[in-house]
Amino acid sequence: MASTDPKQGGGFFSSIATSLTNFGTAMTKSVNGILGYEGLEVVNPDGGTEDAEEEAKRGRWKHEDRDGHWKMMQNYVGSDVTSLVTLPVLIFEPMSMLQKMAELMEYSYLLDLADECEDPYMRLVYATSWFISVYYALQRTWKPFNPILGETYEMVNHGGITFIAEQVCHHPPMSAGHAENEHFIYDITSKVKTKFLGNSVDVYPLGRTRVTLKRDGVVLGLVPPPTKVNNLIFGRTWVDSPGEMILTNFTTGDKVVLYFQPCGWFGAGRYEVDGYVYNAAEEPKILMTGKWNESMSYQPCDLEGEPLPGTELKEVWRVANAPEKDRFQYTHFAHKLNSFDTAPKKLLASDSRLRPDRHALEKGDLSQASFEKSKLEERQRSEKRNREANGHEFTPRWFDFTNEVTPTPWGDLEVYSYNGKYTEHRAAVDDSSDGIQETNITPAEFNPWQYENFASE
Repeated sequence: MASTDPKQGGGFFSSIATSLTNFGTAMTKSVNGILGYEGLEVVNPDGGTEDAEEEAKRGRWKHEDRDGHWKMMQNYVGSDVTSLVTLPVLIFEPMSMLQKMAELMEYSYLLDLADECEDPYMRLVYATSWFISVYYALQRTWKPFNPILGETYEMVNHGGITFIAEQVCHHPPMSAGHAENEHFIYDITSKVKTKFLGNSVDVYPLGRTRVTLKRDGVVLGLVPPPTKVNNLIFGRTWVDSPGEMILTNFTTGDKVVLYFQPCGWFGAGRYEVDGYVYNAAEEPKILMTGKWNESMSYQPCDLEGEPLPGTELKEVWRVANAPEKDRFQYTHFAHKLNSFDTAPKKLLASDSRLRPDRHALEKGDLSQASFEKSKLEERQRSEKRNREANGHEFTPRWFDFTNEVTPTPWGDLEVYSYNGKYTEHRAAVDDSSDGIQETNITPAEFNPWQYENFASE
């Protein structure tokens, strides 16, 4: 996709290592250097001068585990490792990918403002800032748990939103989500494609995102930038998302094109986001600038993209204060996602909060978390064998597979659509006289399984 920003000539991967100048060199070095990590180049996002070998040895893995995992992972260089590799629980956070999808809802008031706004360009400023807001949470380097097929996550009691997500496919891993309040409808089919490069992994978002603003029926579609996780095994792990974010108003043809700067030498440009809101004739109307981990601001501009005289740069969004020295770098909202305070009455037994491995990790019991994770994964494999033996197919409960295939910059995507059944289910539960949230919920109640009485082989 061609860029409208002249600063994009450097490419996505121009600074993924402190001594490398382009992606091709980095890829060659990763592949050629997999026989050992001595001398392995490690990206330091803070631009320190520490010896690369010493930096590499400071990785998140325990020393006795690191070499074994490094040798194992060599076999996957160049591969898509989305669901190929079973990873140890010590690199996980106590949250599933479905809960991670719900983190976008933290600053949902921005979409409320977009719906209420009469200015079509400011409407896009609010909506784009909402999409950018989640990147603060995405910089966490802990890995969320892969959802079990049929797993769900529900959220209420935040901004009037009802949120439901479901794992609709296991190979390849795909999730679908739906959120709604009085101002907007949010729908997503989420799928990622990865490429493992040795000490880093590229993540390409093949998902489809749609937002409908209810007042005028405006439909918005997002194409996010790719993400790169650096120093996956050696060195201090950190995340960057260099490239374009494009938000299009399908109703009017207006759009926003923002460029996420890559982290350069000594951390230059890291977190920076710049770009414009364009009208349907591709003329710039509002410039946007900021840092995805801090705040975003906007200012009206002329046809050359220069600020209009007499206007000033105004802040539209700022990240909320986060807990200090939190073990998993969680925000206050992330903690709420694990809490039953945001759960509805009669929580579905398939909800991520009830996962025993997630619950054990949250308590700090890595041994139990690892045991429970392996147990769930084996049960999932047993379910698959049973399903295939009986000629059955898994059918999602809250989303329907469609015949629609939508293109993305990184491949085609099969689309799942919300079928409305959860709205009916939730209304029935909320109206029932016994629809009271239980207070003695335990992790043992987690049940996403298709076969209720099926024992693991």
